[in-house]
Amino acid sequence: MKMTFRWYGSQMDPIPLRYIKQIPNMSGVVSSLMDMPAGALWPTERIQALKQEVNDAGLELEVIESVNVHEDIKLGLPGRDEYIDNYCKTIERLGQAGVKVICYNFMPVFDWTRSDLFKPRADGATVLAYDQAVIDKITDPQDFADRIQQGAGEFEMAGWEPERMAEIKHLFAQYQSVSHEDLFRNLRYFLEAVIPVCERYDVKMAIHPDDPPWDIFGLPRICTNRDNVTRILSLVDSPCNGLTLCSGSMGSNPCNDIPAMVREFGSRGRIHFGHVRNIKFTGPGQFEEAAHFSADGSLDLYEIMKAYYDIGFEGYIRPDHGRMIWDEQGRAGYGLYDRALGVAYLSGLWEAIQKDHR
Repeated sequence: MKMTFRWYGSQMDPIPLRYIKQIPNMSGVVSSLMDMPAGALWPTERIQALKQEVNDAGLELEVIESVNVHEDIKLGLPGRDEYIDNYCKTIERLGQAGVKVICYNFMPVFDWTRSDLFKPRADGATVLAYDQAVIDKITDPQDFADRIQQGAGEFEMAGWEPERMAEIKHLFAQYQSVSHEDLFRNLRYFLEAVIPVCERYDVKMAIHPDDPPWDIFGLPRICTNRDNVTRILSLVDSPCNGLTLCSGSMGSNPCNDIPAMVREFGSRGRIHFGHVRNIKFTGPGQFEEAAHFSADGSLDLYEIMKAYYDIGFEGYIRPDHGRMIWDEQGRAGYGLYDRALGVAYLSGLWEAIQKDHR
């Protein structure tokens, strides 16, 4: 198991690499070229510069999160082949730079979604939170876009800066006729093109679950449960077609058994990346993110880490979203302090499980 840490690059992340290097048991960072639009071809020189910067800090760069998939690919539009070609060339360049895993998602329009970025807790920390009742109030995509552009600050649409929200109405209209089956079909088309390139350059694709794992805003979502993951992995039956198992995303539906999924898909060598975090259920369709410590949330991280150990997991793990604690300012969910505590907790669990099995 290799412990990693999400880092957004020196231009966008206030956390210096030297701080990350000081976290015990840290092997590398998970990063990306954050300013590259979906569908663009990543320049070789920028990939190499990012790798050099990370390596100079004594860390590895073996996981990229994410190379975003263009909406034309998800929609199955005629222009998708150009974007898929760029994706294939980017995989080639990343593989040549030593990248082993690409985390990506196939969520229509929005990435992870929250209704509150800084929900206060009794201890003074703030957390990311989700309330389906708040999301359900949004019935007009244009009104929604206008509210985001005006800085209403009510919602977190990851990767959607206010100026991009102008695209929302058009995208919603395009997706009106797209079904779950269409999405599966378009994902198959994408994977059939990129997986042979992955096999050639020893790069593994690892799809991230939908977050939350159910349809939102009337948009279909297909990476939501065990059966859907099974189907996705069978679309192209290759070890390079794998999963990023995010305990918080998939686990926000209490019907999903995360340790069982680790054992099922991990034993088949199809989990390439693990996001390990905790959440607390607060009501139907409601959850907030919690400390990694099992007793703080609704998920049993001991059982999750034990499942990874039991299947002999040798891939990459990172603590995922953390609380904002100790008055830290910055990107919601991605502060240094609580995620560093998360590394310590997960590493401690791993060491204890190892010693129990000697």
